[in-house]
Amino acid sequence: MYNSNIPMRQELPSTGKLIKSTVIAVVVAVVLLLVVVLPAEYGIDPTGGGNLLGLKKMGEIKASLARELADELVNMQVKEDAIDAKTKAIEDFVQAAKLKAEAAPSATKHEMQVTLAPDAATEIKVVMSKDGEVQYIWWTDGGKANFDLHGDSEALDIDYHSYRKGSEQKSKGTLVAAFDGSHGWFWRNRSGKTITITLQTSGEYTDIEQMD
Repeated sequence: MYNSNIPMRQELPSTGKLIKSTVIAVVVAVVLLLVVVLPAEYGIDPTGGGNLLGLKKMGEIKASLARELADELVNMQVKEDAIDAKTKAIEDFVQAAKLKAEAAPSATKHEMQVTLAPDAATEIKVVMSKDGEVQYIWWTDGGKANFDLHGDSEALDIDYHSYRKGSEQKSKGTLVAAFDGSHGWFWRNRSGKTITITLQTSGEYTDIEQMD
């Protein structure tokens, strides 16, 4: 059994009244939107009422702060992207340099000495691949020595290929192999006294040998 009384049909609002109330509510909401919300939040004042109430200035300040914040966020993102790109470029450069260093043949180094009596001769050669490079320097402890920097290749049927010849007390440079084979120095002592020749080599070769 219910304690409350069921309202009479005559006491319920009519359909017309409900429609009227709904329309009034919508109109009030639209007015509040145009006069209060838009001016106060976004600085937009289509009716001018927000300006009279002092709400438009508040909205303009909020909108300005929002734009500044958005610009700052964009600038921060641009800076982060630039830093990421620079970091990536550095990492790529380091990786490429590392791979290049790993792929490059390791430099071989030697120092050899030969002693030559007057009119004696000797030869030192290194085994190189075509386009390989060897940095060298040689000197005597006395006078000049006749020399012939040359190469040969049994596999390619090359008996003699001259790079440089002359008579010096000291010589240095870079030997670039013209072909796969043996490349090196021939000396003859024409100084009239015993001399010692020191040869230092560094570069891309697989073997070094003093020839008889």
